[in-house]
Amino acid sequence: MLRLPVVCLVVCALPWAAVAADPSPLLAVLERFVGPDVPALGPSEAAPIPRNWPEPASAAVRPGRGLAEHPMLYAGEGYNTIFLVNRGKVVWSYSIGKGGEIDDLWMLTNGHILFARQSGVEEITPRKVVVWHYDAPPGTEVHTCQPVGLDKVMLVQNGLPPKLMILNKRTGNVELEHALPAESLTDPKTVHPQFRRGRVTAAGTYLLPFLKMAKVVEYDKDFKPIWSCPIPTPWAAVRLRNGNTLITDEHDKLVREVNGKCETVWEVKQADLPAEIVLHNLQTADRLADGNTVIFSSTGGAKPEDRPNIIQALEVTPDKKVVWVLQDWKNLGPATSAQFLDQPGIPEKPGDIEH
Repeated sequence: MLRLPVVCLVVCALPWAAVAADPSPLLAVLERFVGPDVPALGPSEAAPIPRNWPEPASAAVRPGRGLAEHPMLYAGEGYNTIFLVNRGKVVWSYSIGKGGEIDDLWMLTNGHILFARQSGVEEITPRKVVVWHYDAPPGTEVHTCQPVGLDKVMLVQNGLPPKLMILNKRTGNVELEHALPAESLTDPKTVHPQFRRGRVTAAGTYLLPFLKMAKVVEYDKDFKPIWSCPIPTPWAAVRLRNGNTLITDEHDKLVREVNGKCETVWEVKQADLPAEIVLHNLQTADRLADGNTVIFSSTGGAKPEDRPNIIQALEVTPDKKVVWVLQDWKNLGPATSAQFLDQPGIPEKPGDIEH
């Protein structure tokens, strides 16, 4: 159900050209998240979930500069808190409380944050005011969302059947709704694992990882399949600027770059890493502007007492040298994804932040 909140929807519709000249446009909005007018707890924000893991006894020496490596917007399944990290510190956070999971999140050039929370999608301001939200109907789930300009949102709604939708936040209209293939159209137990990180590409096509059906499929604007690639459990798929696709395979704990023939051209798996860096539960990965790849290792299935021993993210060069490892359980929770704010590109322009 699409609902406009009580507060007025405020969207600063900056043209893409106005921010394109800035190599890292999101750095300019970070100051909005600090100051006396930013509340500790927003009007609709849930109280933070108590940490259920022990304080790390010590901090392992890891490559890179820890929290100071990248300014980022960070979240992960199992803790349901969005963290904003800048200059090596958590400067802002937002909790949705217990229930559901945060699987996709974006900071936009107007300073708003858009995120999928399983029960729907929300957009909030730096002052933690909800300015727009979409409530998923009963029996459905939303694990992926993407801004398309500052006025529209693409989401994939798991259900019977699952659907790809584009919603207009200004008008409240559903501008596109298309049913997607599913393992079953009658069994509610099949809904949760249908889809995770889908994307509209720079070419206007739809790139969708079928988590349970073990394939990534690209559809044209008329939803005709134009490319497909089998892989056991594709949690996320990203179309890179070189035309290849970066896929995160959750089951096999690997990140694979494939070409248009689904041939592997680059891959990182456990055997490629030093023995002391152990991958746990991979969900997303992104290619950075310098050619490095960042990989997020979540905690699905891990006991709370074991969490501090799990790394949250790592960055590797094209020749698979590890240059950064994030392992900070004192300040952050589990890692599903992060948006690095020092990267070029406009988030609400599809494909622009992919490299």
